[in-house]
Amino acid sequence: MDITSGPRRGTRRRLAALLVAGALAVASVVTAASPAGAADQSIAVDFSVAGGSPSYRASGWIYGMTENASAPADQWFRDVKFRYMRAGGAQLDSPGGWVSGKYDRRWNATRAQLLRTRALGGEFILLVHDLWGADGYPISRFPGDNGNWTDYDNFLTRLISDVRATGVPVQWDLWNEPNITLFWNRPQSQYLELWRRTFQRVRAAFPEQLIVGPSCACVPSTTHAFWNQYLDYVKANNVVPDIISWHSLPGDPVANVAAADTTLNSRAIAHPRPYQINEYGASNEQNPADGAWYIARLERAGADGLRANWAGGGNLHNDLGNLLVRNSSGQHQPKGEWWAYRFYGSQTGQIVSVTPSANYDAFATKAAGTAKILVGGGTTTGNVAVNLRRLDTTSGIVENNQVRVVAERIPYNGGGAVTGPVTVQNSVVTLSGNGTTVNLPHTAVDDTYTITLLPPSSDPGGGSTSVLRNVNAGRCLDVPNSTTTNGTQLQLWDCGTGANQRFTQTAGKQLQVYGNKCLDASGQGTANGTQVIIWDCNGQTNQQWNVNGDGTVTGVQSGLCLEASNFGTGNGTKAQLWACTGTSSQRWTRS
Repeated sequence: MDITSGPRRGTRRRLAALLVAGALAVASVVTAASPAGAADQSIAVDFSVAGGSPSYRASGWIYGMTENASAPADQWFRDVKFRYMRAGGAQLDSPGGWVSGKYDRRWNATRAQLLRTRALGGEFILLVHDLWGADGYPISRFPGDNGNWTDYDNFLTRLISDVRATGVPVQWDLWNEPNITLFWNRPQSQYLELWRRTFQRVRAAFPEQLIVGPSCACVPSTTHAFWNQYLDYVKANNVVPDIISWHSLPGDPVANVAAADTTLNSRAIAHPRPYQINEYGASNEQNPADGAWYIARLERAGADGLRANWAGGGNLHNDLGNLLVRNSSGQHQPKGEWWAYRFYGSQTGQIVSVTPSANYDAFATKAAGTAKILVGGGTTTGNVAVNLRRLDTTSGIVENNQVRVVAERIPYNGGGAVTGPVTVQNSVVTLSGNGTTVNLPHTAVDDTYTITLLPPSSDPGGGSTSVLRNVNAGRCLDVPNSTTTNGTQLQLWDCGTGANQRFTQTAGKQLQVYGNKCLDASGQGTANGTQVIIWDCNGQTNQQWNVNGDGTVTGVQSGLCLEASNFGTGNGTKAQLWACTGTSSQRWTRS
């Protein structure tokens, strides 16, 4: 791994000294300077400057599924808009892989993870070196030793056959971090010959499948010897990868891409060409603040990213690359950084322009009825002023020159489980010059913030009739298909004007729809997961609800919160009761 810092990452960076399977396990670290002192900074979001739709290019991981690919559960992947998995059976048997005569276990795990990745809608990046056995464990030989490529050719024949038998495509990452001895303990010339041979075999077998490289432990530079020698070689031998890749541990994707452009352009290598930073986020950068910063920088740079995985043993093949923890019962729980990726996954519509500060950046979007800003920056503390401009160019948010601002803090909690974001502001504000400023008190360096903009809400109570819009999803509580059938479970759906989304709060704490049907806890249930349904109004306590000032709606009988199940954001997400956790999926605005 190259430990050269990008322009921003100089403070508070503890740099890994030893890697296993490509930024998988840390044996020792060196400590950089302490976090910079508090300093107020400002960023600006201009909603009048909008581009394409989010593609969630930062939502990739190296490993993070169990060996048989059965866990973690689908929701943990889907809620963060999972896009990439990079794997090849690392750490299964030590030594393991082809070189140790233990290829089958690693391939079987790779195949299972490949097929599940595709089922989840993601792309799979195949780590050839891990299947060979070069995952940081001392191995007996490398491909091409003493000029003999026979065994490696046999390995490629088997691997190509196995990939073909799956019937699904992969991206071929030909060798991980070949510029450091942990993964390639041979001359660079031998690696370059490996690259040429492997490239030609894969291209002949799978003309349409993409080849990735060099995946070096370095960032692009006009002076980095390995980087430039590699580019010279692949250009001269007509074996240029389809996707140029490197590792940013730490680094700044924006600066990396600019340097990559320079080095490719100087060699007349076709450009633009996709970039993939297929390991980002050093071990001490895996927190909500740095994670959100990398998301913003990858989006700004136009590079795809896969978050590094520093786990070892059974934890490597689990826990979604350290975004999750397991409780005493083995159940997965989200860390703070997972919530940052989840918010990122909920951002839809159009990407809007952000002007960053020296230490903070953000990813912002606008859609009908909502706008969202994910703020990142983990090297300093202080007040962050987020200047929101040209809100008149949003759709359905501004009413009577006002908007509702919901600002939430995502805690780091020392890397432990986090039940959800913490609301720091939920208020209606009056705009000035089509804009406003939201001040975020960034006092804990590893925490981060989100801002959600919604239409102003009417005050609850007193017979008011309104829609209930879920803060997390931006969609409204809805009676499916406008039915009046008792027992129908409510759902989330795009907000509209129909009577099936209009609820009247009565003096008896009922929430009526159609004038004679009430929100009802099915079967008078008081347990987590109880369905929220409609039923003839009868005045019983399972039809009584507290509409609270913090945006929650709680059952009088159960004390549980009305929520969108499984943190869902899509149309059709079911409404249920659950213990109140403070998450945005349990908060509602009324309008």
